Amino acid sequence: MEREEILQVLDEWNCWSKPFGSSFSRKGYEDEVVHKASAGEVLFVKGVRRSGKSTLLLNHIKTLLANGVSKEEILFVNLEDPRFASNLSLGLLEDIKKTYHYYINPDKKPYIFLDEIQNIDNFEKWLLKEYELQTSYLFATGSNSKLLSREIGSALSGRYLDILVYPLSFKEFLAFKNLSIETPYELISQYPTIEKLFEEYIEYGGFPKVVLTDDAQLKRAELKNYFDSILLRDIVARYKLDNFQALEQLAIYLLSSISNQISITKIKNHLGVSFDLASRYFEYLQNTFVIDALPLFDWSYKKQISNPKKIYSIDTGLSKRVSFEVGKKLGDMVENIVFLELKREYGALYYFKTAQNYEIDFLVKTREQITHLIQVSYTLKDEKRYTRELRALIKAKKELQTTNEISLMIITMDKSKEVGFEDTNIKVVNIFEWLLLRNQKYKQR
Repeated sequence: MEREEILQVLDEWNCWSKPFGSSFSRKGYEDEVVHKASAGEVLFVKGVRRSGKSTLLLNHIKTLLANGVSKEEILFVNLEDPRFASNLSLGLLEDIKKTYHYYINPDKKPYIFLDEIQNIDNFEKWLLKEYELQTSYLFATGSNSKLLSREIGSALSGRYLDILVYPLSFKEFLAFKNLSIETPYELISQYPTIEKLFEEYIEYGGFPKVVLTDDAQLKRAELKNYFDSILLRDIVARYKLDNFQALEQLAIYLLSSISNQISITKIKNHLGVSFDLASRYFEYLQNTFVIDALPLFDWSYKKQISNPKKIYSIDTGLSKRVSFEVGKKLGDMVENIVFLELKREYGALYYFKTAQNYEIDFLVKTREQITHLIQVSYTLKDEKRYTRELRALIKAKKELQTTNEISLMIITMDKSKEVGFEDTNIKVVNIFEWLLLRNQKYKQR
């Protein structure tokens, strides 16, 4: 590309000649960006397509500008701009930087933001060169977990930090709806509104643009577009696949199977494909963050990886858009929301089964200690189910034989209470209290 063509593209994405438009804040992530950027390493922001990664970087640019950084010291590059499509290479990155310096001529060390950097093969080599020369502050986003981990882990080891961005949590969702719940009083007074919005959250999920779209038909259209884009752009095009039908069927099957155990053999049999193809396509979907696979906890790592995984979706709205059946399973949808919330907060997360086949939905391990056992049940009004959930927690705790204290909890749509069962205290927590107020009441590290 000629310099003039590159400049034209860059000018449209930067604030040199016009200010950025308005955007919603996600304070938790924005604070994390500021904190990690202060280390001076390359900062990667990763996550599923359309989860808000680009907006997060744009908001950081606004913070820099508000703190006195000149607009000429900022370079934002959208590597998915179609005008770059036929030129995606390390040479393009070099030409972009030369064009920027030639026309904009920053006085100080610039801040360079590269959006969807996985589109450039061997991008890590260019970042390593820039990092070693200390000529720029470097930020990048990406939508492929394995690609980013493999490339940056080998070439940039010890030189980068990362942030994983999810679609909106329910608390963020409410903020986008101009509703803030910070106290028990606010929760009680706004409870009917919260219930109604929670139904919308389950139905359409937390992708920021979908949340900000009022029309239901347009919401569904956006979600279908996201689904197609992830499959076609992030998987089919990148891995040069020729069996799109099998990939689409697998994606729909997995997004319909949330909160359930799945094995590669089960996938192979369901789709009628080879074990190798089922395994590869499953991995591709994981790499793009569409699904996550929760392992069974065992002190033996070999047993962990050999047992079936529980499947969860990156977004309940995405699951409901591609699968009619999943919408009937409210309990599974609520469990999926709890899973995503736990993943935002904790690194090591598992499910667990006792010797008597009692299943624990979530086991949290913090600093090599098991700290939480959590069950999710839409309602506990059925006495047999209620007793079984309590007994599962007790038996799991005894079987794990840890020396530290473990928090036992059931998350439900019912009212909160503390229960004494077999000489053990168990918290039954209303899901809205847990999602919105747990930092005040229920967070135990």
